[in-house]
Amino acid sequence: MAAFRDIEEVSYGLLSLLGANRAEAQLRRLLERHEQMVERLLETQDDADQRLREVLAVEEEVAQSLLELKESTCQKGTKLQQLDVELQNASKEDACLQARLCQLATELQELREMEADLQEQETKVDEDTTVTIPSAVPPRPHCGPAHPPGQHTALTEVYQ
Repeated sequence: MAAFRDIEEVSYGLLSLLGANRAEAQLRRLLERHEQMVERLLETQDDADQRLREVLAVEEEVAQSLLELKESTCQKGTKLQQLDVELQNASKEDACLQARLCQLATELQELREMEADLQEQETKVDEDTTVTIPSAVPPRPHCGPAHPPGQHTALTEVYQ
């Protein structure tokens, strides 16, 4: 560092003053310069310490933010996996429901066809089996007593 070189120069200067027995003014100047360099060194050291604390604070904030971001990413990844599983289950259920819907639609169509066939058959049966209620038909005049089935032809010949 430049500050230590300056201190070394001052120290060599002090030694040369002592060795050569130079003037007191030079000694005072060197001592003042030495004092200024020490003050500058202390100020520089204080500034460096302050900047180091600031850098450490920023690093700590960044590290905390990174940890929070990583945790959030993990949680969102887990949530995404859960949603993916739910989506797969819903898709399977949808496929089952679609198949069941098709089956029920087919059954409904078959039932409608059966109903149409039954109505058609009922209509035919109603037409074929129209029943005449005896009380609604006017009675025919009889020419004698009721005949047993086997005697019918013989009686008919007698009346003619």
